[in-house]
Amino acid sequence: MDTLLYFGFTAAYTLILVWAFAKQQSRNFMAFIYLVLFGLIYDNGIIAIGKFIGEGPLLENLNLLRFWSHAFLTPTLVLFSWGALNQAGIGWVKKKAVFAAAVIYTVALIIIEVTLEAWGLELEAEQQYGVLRYASAEPAEGPPTMILLVTVVLIAAGILLWKKAGWQWMLIGAGLMTIGSAVPIPVDSSAVTNAFELILLFTLVWTKVHLESEERN
Repeated sequence: MDTLLYFGFTAAYTLILVWAFAKQQSRNFMAFIYLVLFGLIYDNGIIAIGKFIGEGPLLENLNLLRFWSHAFLTPTLVLFSWGALNQAGIGWVKKKAVFAAAVIYTVALIIIEVTLEAWGLELEAEQQYGVLRYASAEPAEGPPTMILLVTVVLIAAGILLWKKAGWQWMLIGAGLMTIGSAVPIPVDSSAVTNAFELILLFTLVWTKVHLESEERN
C-alpha cells in the first residue's frame, strides 16, 4: 500500500513542480522552492522503487543521497520565505542586514544538518508496510533540529504574509505540517508525514504563484 502512496507523492510533487514552472512570472528568491521540490521528488521516488531495486549497496547509496540532499536543500526554504516577504513588499525585509541574516541562517542550518544527521551516517535496511528503504541505524530522538528551525521561519513568514498581505495559506500549510509532525496518527502507514509535507509544498507554491500574480496586477 505504501509503495503506491510514495509513487503518488512522487507524481504529485512532479505536477506541483510543473505548475510552479508554468506559472512563474518573475525571477526572485521564491525560486528556491524548485530545489526543495526536486529533492522531494527524488526522496519519494527512491522510497517508492526501493523494493524493486532490492537490498544492497546500490539502494543504500541511493538512500544516502536522500539524506544529503535533504541536508542541503530543505534549509533553502528560509530563502524562499525571505523571497515571499520581499515579493509581498514588506519594507524592512529589503534591508541588507535582514537578507544577510537569512543567508547566514540558511548556511547555519545546512551545517547543523550535515553535522548532526548526514556526516558519518550509518544506514540499515528497513522494510515496513511493503516499502524497502535504508534508514539511520541510530533511533531518532525527537524531531530533527533543522526541521524545527525551518518550521519556525515558515510560520513566522506565514504570519507576516497574513497580516501584511492578507494571504493566509502559507501559515495554514506550515501549521498543518507542524501539527501532522507532532501529533501521532493511528494509521498503519509510514507515509503519513509525507502527506503533510505535500500539503505544505502545495501551499508554498500557491503562495509563490499568488504573490507573483499580485506583482503583475
